[in-house]
Parts: sequence; C-alpha cells; structure tokens
Amino acid sequence: MPEAEAGADAPANNPYVRDPATSFAPVEQLSESEATEQAELLREAIHYHDYRYYVGNDPVVGDRTYDALFSRLQDLEDAFELATPDSPTQRVGGEPLDELGTVDHVVPMLSLDSSGEADDVREFAARVEREVGAVEFVCEPKFDGLSVEVVYEDGRLVRAATRGDGETGEDVTANVRTIDSVPLRLRGDPPSFLAVRGEVYMPRDAFQAYNAERVERGDDAFANPRNAAAGTLRQLDPTVTAERPLDCFFYDVLAAGESEADATADASRGGLDGGFESHWAEHVTLPEWGLKVDDRSEQVPDVEAAIEFRNRLGDQRESLNYEIDGVVVKVDDRAQCAELGTTARHYRWAFAYKFPAREEVTTVADVVVQVGRTGRLTPVALLEPVEVGGVTVSRASLHNRDEIEAMGVGIGDAVRVQRAGDVIPYVAEVVESRSEETIDLPETCPRCGSPVEYEGPIAFCTGGLACPAQLVQRLSYFADVLDVEGLGERAAEQFVEEGLVADDVAELFDRSVEEIAALEGWGETSAQNLREELKAARHPPLGQFLASVGIREVGPTVARDVAAEFGTLDAVLDATEEDFQSVAGVGSVVAGHLREFFENERNRRVVERLRDESRLGEPEPVEREAATELDGLTFVFTGSVEGWTRGDLQDLVQRHGANAVSSVSGNTDYLVVGESPGQTKRDDAADEGVPELDAGAFFDLLDERGVDIE
Repeated sequence: MPEAEAGADAPANNPYVRDPATSFAPVEQLSESEATEQAELLREAIHYHDYRYYVGNDPVVGDRTYDALFSRLQDLEDAFELATPDSPTQRVGGEPLDELGTVDHVVPMLSLDSSGEADDVREFAARVEREVGAVEFVCEPKFDGLSVEVVYEDGRLVRAATRGDGETGEDVTANVRTIDSVPLRLRGDPPSFLAVRGEVYMPRDAFQAYNAERVERGDDAFANPRNAAAGTLRQLDPTVTAERPLDCFFYDVLAAGESEADATADASRGGLDGGFESHWAEHVTLPEWGLKVDDRSEQVPDVEAAIEFRNRLGDQRESLNYEIDGVVVKVDDRAQCAELGTTARHYRWAFAYKFPAREEVTTVADVVVQVGRTGRLTPVALLEPVEVGGVTVSRASLHNRDEIEAMGVGIGDAVRVQRAGDVIPYVAEVVESRSEETIDLPETCPRCGSPVEYEGPIAFCTGGLACPAQLVQRLSYFADVLDVEGLGERAAEQFVEEGLVADDVAELFDRSVEEIAALEGWGETSAQNLREELKAARHPPLGQFLASVGIREVGPTVARDVAAEFGTLDAVLDATEEDFQSVAGVGSVVAGHLREFFENERNRRVVERLRDESRLGEPEPVEREAATELDGLTFVFTGSVEGWTRGDLQDLVQRHGANAVSSVSGNTDYLVVGESPGQTKRDDAADEGVPELDAGAFFDLLDERGVDIE
C-alpha cells in the first residue's frame, strides 16, 4: 500500500484517517469512555481504508500503518469488551455451524435467457423495443462465480444468502462477513433497508496460489475458480472461509426502502425500484455506499453497440484476473424494465450474451479407462497437449460407448476439444479421421480384472471394494464426507498401494501412527494429525454416515432424507426397497441402489466394521416422533410466517408424519403462502392444481388434524 493523502471523502476530524498514528498510549492508561471513543474512530478509519483499497483501488496508507490501526482496535476491544458485529476485527469468522440454514430472499433472484449468437441478442432487443419503444442498454461482465443476496439494515450487514432455487437460498452470512471487499458497514447515506445482488468469486492469481498450497499439503486441487469459490462459501466453519481468498462484485439493487416491508412492496409492484431511474445510476451509486462494482461496465446506445462491447471484452478476457463467460445486456431505464416485467424464471429486460466455448484442434494419441468410486468406467482420450483458453489440455472425456460410436472417434484422429463451461475438457467432434483403429471399452476392469456390466451406455466394474481403483476413490470420498483433513486422493492412493488399506475403508481406523508415519512424505506429526482427525469424526450423524459409504446416487441430501425417515442405522439396514421408495425424493432407481448395497454381504460387513466402537462407532440416530396426524400429506412453504422460521414449519409437519419439500409437484398436497411469497412456487401450484393455504388456514388445518402447536 503506497502512502498517499486522504481524499475529500474521508471521515471528517478522524486523526486515524488524515494523520494515521502508529504509536498509542498504553491501553491500561485509558478510561472506558476514552477507549470506546478511540475504538469507534479506529473502526471508522479502518472501514474507510478498506473502501479505498478494495473498492476505490486507491489506498491512502501503507500496510504497516493499517496493521497498526487494526492491532490497536483489537487490543481495545479485547481489553474493554468493545467488539461490535460490524467491527473489522470480526471478519476472522465465528464458531463452526452444524449446517447451513435456509432463508427466503427479499425478492426472487431470477436467472437470464442466454445465447452465444448475435442474432438472438438482436431479437431480444427487437422484442423489447416492440413492447416499450426505443431503449438504451447497460452492459456488464457476466461473472463466473456464485450469486449472492446481501442485506443491510441501517447500513449494517445483517444477512447473506446464496441464490439457491431463486426464492430460497443457503444462509452464508457468517462466511460472507469474512470477505474483505464486502462492507460490514455501508458508507454515505444508504436506504434504511437495502438488498443487493453480487457475485462472489476467487481471483485467478489467488486461485493458482491457493491450489498450489493445497497440493503441497496433499489435498486435491480445486478444478476451477468457480468451484473453489462455491466450496469456500459453503464451509460450515467460517474461519476456513476467512483464510481463503474470496472477492465480490455487486451489480443489482434487489430492493431498497425505509423498511423491509416498504422495500419488498416497492419491488413487487414493478420488479425493481429502490429510487433509481436507471441501472447506470445504480452502478454509479453502489460504490458511494462502499459496494464494489466492475468499472468495465458501460452504457451503450443500442444493441449493435452492446454486441461490439461483448466482442471487445472477449478480446480482453484472458487478461482479466477473474473468470467471465459472457456479457449481460440490460435495459437501462428502470421504468421500462418494470413494464417489461419477468417470466416465472427470467428477467425479460436482460439477456446474457455468452462467449463461445474455448476450443482447439489436436490429435488423440491414446485412450485410457478411468474407474470411479461407484465402479463407473469412463473412457478418457490422451491428447497431444494443446492450449485451450489459456489452459494446457492433455486429457479429455469421451463420456461413454454411445458417444464414441456417435462421433466415430479413433486413436490418431484429429478432434476438436472444448472446455465445457470453460472448465472441463471434452471431445466435441472428429475433424479428420486418420485411423481405422476403433476405440472399444474393455470387457473386464483394467484395474482388477472383474467383469464389466452395462446399464445402457454406461459401463460398471463389478469388483466392488475388491477393485483397488474403487477402493481409492471410496477412501478419498469417505474422508471428504466425514471432513477428515489430510486424506485426499493422492494420500488415499498411497494407503491402498502400500497395503495399509487393502480391503475396505474400515481398515483406515486400524492403522497406527507408526505405520502411517513410515509412508513416504509422512512423518509422526502428520500421522498423529490424521489419527486425531479420524478420532474427531467418530459417531457421525446417521445421514453423514450413509453418505460416506459410497452408495450409488446417494449423496448428502438423499442420505439425510433417508436418515430422517428411518432414524437408526438398524432400521435402514432392515428397510425394503418399497420402504426406501416411501422417502420423499427417493425414486425407484435410488431405492434399488440402496437395497442392493445393503443386501451385499461385503458391504454389510464393512458397515458393521465401521460401527464398531474401536473405529467410527455407532452413527448418531435421528430423533423421530411417532405422531401421524399429518401422515401422507406433502407441504411446500413460501414466504414468511410471523413467529416461525421456515425450518421450524418444516420440522413441525415432519414431526407429525408429513413430508416437507422445497418445490411444488403433482405430489404436493398444499402450498402454504406467507408474507412476501415467491411467485415461482405459486405459478407451479396453479399449474399443478395444488391448493394454497395462508398462515391462518394452515394452522386451522393442523388444529383440525389434532396437531398441538403450543
């Protein structure tokens, strides 16, 4: 941070802004009132310096001065118990969470129609002009990160949520608070209530450095910055998020007003408001409140200028320090936007003009077959290395035998390689056939020699845990689900190759510190740390246990639902395929996978070994009540009900025998509609003929059914 003079927008009469001090009187010499006053001045100064550094990109103090101010504030808060929720010292993260809760968005966070064709953008503009007359546009980079809603009340951050299904998102407040570029306290004169939309991302340079650190620790590298950002923002431990390099751009005011009720009422009348006449006015105002925007956004007079902006930004794409996958073209005038309105899923006043997939032509040198955790065999083309969008690609998926036959790809052929979503390489087509050598998938597993069986075009090894490839993948997955640090895929491969885990994942708990420390690259400290991690993972919740053992198509969500339905591991082991199908969200295919897994003697033996007290121990059961007043009913909730969280309402009906699901379908019995409901669920309910209940009618129904809610 180079030294500079504080600008005119600096807080007045604050000595730590205009003449930053690096020496202070001893804390113990201060009275409580003196400490309180100094702490508030320091908070104000640090918020200002954060704004100049992260938003204005124009710092006014050096690192040493900033660190001295921050350290002094921390000392004062510790000595006099002065910490406030919006203090800069609180970005370090709080206590770990048991799980991420869910919250309703202030207004729906909709998606965008999109295309990579200029003619489709012209058609969008023509439709808009047919409906509202001549328009001007604002063009913004389309960030490839994770969309979030951030809510401020009286200028202070109170809530943050992921987009989720557009109406309800995961509560990531504790994690968003750790992101330096997201202000805990707004500047200037913002509305009393403000909900803004932003995009959390991991800068490219930070992503590369962070991945290098993960690899050095023996952890798996993240596939791309977007996955890294998404995984980081959903951490249950905010201190982990605080250690990772996230950033955030803001680009939309979702609602603004004197109160949340005023703001949502204004927004519901036209889909937009907040006192802004245009999107550009919004873009200019957000930084005045301390919210970071991308200065590459532009106002343009017509659709041809918007197309030119997209092409120009595409040329700059590789030089940016963050990922983008296109440009968002918005109607600038907000009154016109309100007139255009929305569909159930999309804004009708905005369009995403996508960049073409990054692609190059290269040669297929060979084909290998990978064996995954569930035994699925995936053919992978080994390519002559080629740079695709700044990334050297030497391997690309061929998906399955039907894809191979449809493309007619063979070894030696020239192929066009693309990166799906600019990330995962795959072979798109054969450009030139140069060989008569076809690609055939093996009849036996390349790792264990077991027979291969097909389900449609998908091949599976039948070797189960006898297959070392599956064992490696299952061991790595097992550790990941149970949050055991230090046992990524590389370490799992080492455990299997060296015979420390030769038969099943339960053997992991039988290994001593000395055995682990003897492995190459390990030592006594790292071995002891792994043993402590395994000890900390003991007696996991039943849902987490079921997710960890690697049942096909049973991830954390399905596993949690199954656990909630049956309550104990013994009940799960005894369940029939029909019993599993009674679980909301479990269809016949997944029910078959569950029953097949638990009928397999080898799998049952592994489960029994894991639940032994010397290893993982008995999974924690899910407390279930036998009440059946609402048995057979399925509820969906939208909007807020005074005095109840959505989780409370869902738990209430589930405890009395009903199902509570997140989306409306033909199987839904009632949609419960509270205050500020989401329109998507109401539209779906109308389409499916599902009756709506307001809060009063809902509680009347519970009373009629004999449900005591006191």
